[in-house]
Amino acid sequence: MDMRRDKKTVYEHTYYIGKFLEQLTKPVSLVIAEDIREYLKSLNGAGTATYKNTLGALKLFFRDFLAMPQAVSSFKFPRQGFKPKHILTKQQVQRFYNDIETSKERALFMIYATSGLRRSEALSLKTEDIDFNTRMIIPNCHSGETKKSWLSFYNEETEKVLKSYLASKKPTRSLRLFPMPREEEKQLWKIAKEKSGLNVTPQRLREWFCSAMLSQGISDSYVDAFCGRTPKSVLAKHYTDYSPEKLREIYDKANLKVLSG
Repeated sequence: MDMRRDKKTVYEHTYYIGKFLEQLTKPVSLVIAEDIREYLKSLNGAGTATYKNTLGALKLFFRDFLAMPQAVSSFKFPRQGFKPKHILTKQQVQRFYNDIETSKERALFMIYATSGLRRSEALSLKTEDIDFNTRMIIPNCHSGETKKSWLSFYNEETEKVLKSYLASKKPTRSLRLFPMPREEEKQLWKIAKEKSGLNVTPQRLREWFCSAMLSQGISDSYVDAFCGRTPKSVLAKHYTDYSPEKLREIYDKANLKVLSG
């Protein structure tokens, strides 16, 4: 509550804090920088992301929650150099889609590819979050301050696939448009990955969406808006029209195609 973090972020922070506390052999009030240093050393080989996430959680825990800033003040986050993205080609996207076997996974794939939504945003969608007449999506799953969502759209190709899925969707107690247990989320598109030999993820489809929209001449300010990112420039923040009508006009102008062309 104090730091206005999203539930998912809180879960991740407590996970990394818990891993540190599990190996601790002294009261947490007696922890010093050297204890944290030794623990971080043990993470060598776990990857930069794990190190960064662990350090971020421990900084919040000791500095803000326990009021022990001296325990973490000397630690710096690793610098991440620029790494060029390898964006999926349209041919790869189409090939992967053709190897997806279920209507639910096909519809979810198309939502990701044509809207730019984050993984959690699409999985949290409810019927009330979509205007089926205008194909407008308004995600409503962020409760914290770190991530935001605006609104986006999906194209006519997705509309057909989504209608087919909804027509065959079995009744469920879940209000989510794409209900699936956590294990199913982890195994998303597993068969298609094996058949195609491609590692396609929601994040890679989000990257493909951004690249495809930019290649159609859409301003990066509007691409950021569809993806729920904060405008970067003064011009984008204060002098750009982000009304639903304008965003719909910009989206339609791109004429984004996934399965054809």
